[in-house]
Parts: sequence; structure tokens; C-alpha cells
Amino acid sequence: MSIGASIAKFRELGLLVFIVLLSIGVQLRNPSFLTWENLNDMVTNTAILAILAVGMMLVIVTRGIDLSIGATLALSGMIAALTVSAYPDTNPVVAILLGIAVGVVSGVVIGFLVSKAGILPIIATLGMMNVFRGATFIVSGGKWVSAHQMPDSFKAIATSSVLGINTLIFIAILIYIAFYYFITYTRTGRQIYAVGSNPDSAKISGINNDKILWLVYTIMGGLSGLAGVLWVSKFASAQGDTASGYELSVIAACVLGGVSIAGGSGKISGIILGSILLGILNNALPLIDVSPFWQMGIQGSIILIAVIINALVKRGVDRNNLMRRRI
Repeated sequence: MSIGASIAKFRELGLLVFIVLLSIGVQLRNPSFLTWENLNDMVTNTAILAILAVGMMLVIVTRGIDLSIGATLALSGMIAALTVSAYPDTNPVVAILLGIAVGVVSGVVIGFLVSKAGILPIIATLGMMNVFRGATFIVSGGKWVSAHQMPDSFKAIATSSVLGINTLIFIAILIYIAFYYFITYTRTGRQIYAVGSNPDSAKISGINNDKILWLVYTIMGGLSGLAGVLWVSKFASAQGDTASGYELSVIAACVLGGVSIAGGSGKISGIILGSILLGILNNALPLIDVSPFWQMGIQGSIILIAVIINALVKRGVDRNNLMRRRI
């Protein structure tokens, strides 16, 4: 077995060990890191990132990318915030469904551009990112929606709990369970990986590639819309530049979790660990008084190492497959 294939087999275990060792190291530097209060805050802050990582994983698995999710998040959050500020009696569930609907529409548009119009994902999503960001400023008139304009029931979405678990974390858990079942046990879930592994073979075998691409971008849009409402509720503020650049953090969480940019591979368990690692870095580095400039450098270095490992894994797996064919 090659080195790359060996890494592929134990990659997630290695990532888990790294997270444990990193946590122990930070705890030794700052005893407040592993306190219940800090851990709860850290997981809560990571929940939105983790939700978006699920959709981004599906997109990347199909050899795509979505740079518009930060703008979609901002647009959905702004429309939900404007709605609840104008109609304070709006049920929080209705606000969440409204945000998801806005996100789904955004995802459908991008899915059409990629699957039917044949535009490269990076170009289509980059263009729509600016469209959605501009639409956010237009619907808001360039103004913010601040905490005092939002009803308490809306702000309580992020602070309430279900079965003793923070609502954001609870929603993230439900999404991970649902999508684990979807990609593992449904025909469509397996087709997503088939399209990413070899689009030509998938097409020959009868899979509708366009339909699959349209689906994954629609899912990504819906999750972005959900994240938009949760974000605005959590921070009690809706702005035109909300989550600007956040798509890069989501992509980083996927890469750290072992999702191959080349498409065809990625696991739910991997992106959970990737999101947790990114959450730990965001939380721990300030706690141990690391300079903000060094924080960016450290995060970038870890992401680069993850990309290199992914490349080694892919090379090792490809080599193993080639040897098996020859045998």
C-alpha cells in the first residue's frame, strides 16, 4: 500500500488526534480554554460554518465551487430581518422558511447557469456573488437593521435551546444526520459522487449530470439562506457586507476535512472535524495571545498542509487503482 493510500485510510483519525493535541497544548497555555462555557461558545460559533460546509462539500464533490454563499447569506438574512422588523409578530419559523426560500431561489439561478448555460462554477458564482451583494444593499437602502429593530422572538432563535442544546447546534446536528443518510443511503446521494468522480462515465450510465449539478447548487443556496437567518439572529444585526469573505472559511473547513477539490471524494465525518479544527483555531489563537497577523499565517499554513495531504492521498489512491487494474 502506498503512502497516499495509507494516509487516506487513517486521515480522519490523524485529524482527530491533531485536534486533541492542539486542544491540550492550548489548555496548558490558557486553562480557560477547556471550560464548559468556552467550549459551548466555540461550538455555537462554529455551527453556522458547519452547516454551510455540508452544502459546500456536495458542490466540491461535483468538481464545482460556490463563491456566492456569503452574499446569499447576507441577502437572506437581510430580507428576514427587514420582514421581522416590519412585522414584529412574525413567527421565527416563518422567518427561517423565508430565508431558506430566498437561498433556494439564489441556488436555482446559479444551478441553471452552471448546468444549463455551461458557465464555469467559479465564474458563475463570482458574478452572482456581486449580484446578490448588490441586491442586499438595494433591498435595505444601504441601511442596517439593528438589534432594537428586531423582536425578541427572532433574536431568541440563536439563544434558545432544544432538549438542553443550543438551537444553532441542534439545527446543525439535524442537518448532518439528514445529509449523512442522504449521501450514504439514497440513489441521488451516490449519483452526486459518481458525477464528481467521472462525469463522462456517469452520463453513459444514465445519470442526468445537469440535474445533479442543479440540485447541489440549490441545496447550497437553501443552506446559505438558513445560515443567513441564523447569523442575523445570533449577531442581532443585518448589514450589506454581512459574511463578506466567509465563503473562504467554508471552503477551508471542507479542505481541512479531506474533501478533494478535484471532486469525487469527501465525508460528512471529515467536514465535521474540519469545521471543529477551524473553530478551535479561531477561538484558541486569541486566547494564547497570538498576534492577529500570525493567526492568519498559522491558519493559512494549516490549510496549505491539508491541501498537500489531499494531493498525496489522491495520488496514492490513483496509483493503487492503477495497480489493481494491471493485476
